[in-house]
Formats: sequence, C-alpha cells, structure tokens
Amino acid sequence: MVVAASEHLHVLPEEDSSKRRQILDGARKVFMDLGFDGASMGEIARAAQVSKGTLYVYFADKCALFEAILEQEALQHGQVVFNFDPARDAETTLKDFGRAYIHLLCRPGGGSAIRTVMAIAERMPDVGRRYYARVLDKTIRRLSDYLKAHVASGDLRIDDCDLAASQFMELCKASLFLPFVFQAAPAPSEERMTEVVDSAARMFLAAYQAK
Repeated sequence: MVVAASEHLHVLPEEDSSKRRQILDGARKVFMDLGFDGASMGEIARAAQVSKGTLYVYFADKCALFEAILEQEALQHGQVVFNFDPARDAETTLKDFGRAYIHLLCRPGGGSAIRTVMAIAERMPDVGRRYYARVLDKTIRRLSDYLKAHVASGDLRIDDCDLAASQFMELCKASLFLPFVFQAAPAPSEERMTEVVDSAARMFLAAYQAK
C-alpha cells in the first residue's frame, strides 16, 4: 500500500487521470454485473486490471467508487444540451427535450446506475438523495423554469410548473423506460421514442396550452 502511494505521487497528472478513468470503467462493469452488494474491491481491481494497492490509492472503499461513478453520471446528464430558450415555441421544445431525455435514459448502460441506486437507497439514503438532486431534480427544475416563462407570456396556463415538468417527463417515459431499466425489453427504437414523445407533447399541451 505504501509503495503504491509513493508511486502515485510521481505519476504525471494526465496518467493519473487516465488510471482513475480505467478504475472507474472497471468498477462500472462490476457494479453492472454484480450489483453494489455483490461487488468487491478485489473484483473491481481485476476488472480494471490494476492491483488492489493501486485501487486503494485512488478510492478508500467501494462506496467512494460508487459515488464517483454517480458523479460521472451527473456530469453526463449535465453535458446533454436541452434547448430551453424561452423564445422557442412550446411544442417544438417539448418534443426536442423529450427525445433527448429518453435517449439519455435509455442509452447503453444508462439504466445500470439507476438500478443500483434504487437497490441501495433504502439503507444508504444519502446516496439516493444526492443522485436525485444532481441528476433528476436538476432536469425537472430546468424544464419548470422554461414552462414558467411561457406561463408569464400567456402561452401556457399552469398553476404548478414543477408538477407539470415532472408530469411531462413521466409521460415521455411511458412504456419505454421501465421495460428498459428492468431489462424486460431492449432500448427503444428511434421511431418508438418519437411516437411516445409526440403523444406526450399532445397530451401535455391539451391540458396546459392557453385556449
């Protein structure tokens, strides 16, 4: 352990970053295959092709590793560009957002973090709360802010924009996300995603568009 830490001090920053990514990639595969409880630091070290000593230089335990993977998930969500320009009309914006949102949720490996968080959230509630705040609630608030702008302009009539934002996101997931996340069906096709999102937008606007 001491030798590994000493070696770590002489690693160039770019090599250090590359090694950390290598470890996280290995850990993600182990968590995906075995779940949080089934994963061990030994299995993660083997999957990442590093020694356990090197693994402990970067991460104190598997909880810290899992938190780092969730942080990556949050960053991936944050990097997806949702165009919530208030000048855009609601129908176009909702459809574009819905398709991008479902793409993000149903991408390869996209359900793994959510499944694992759901499995451990009851006994590790801080992990669940942080994941919800960093990933899910942030998207709800961004959509809600867009809806508020269109309520102010008179295009939409919504009493609770946070609720409406959540409703639209759930409509977009209907028949797509749960079968995918529980591995009952493969990722939906482009055609199916478009069909579901377009239906969600029609239902949403039928309820909230100013007459």
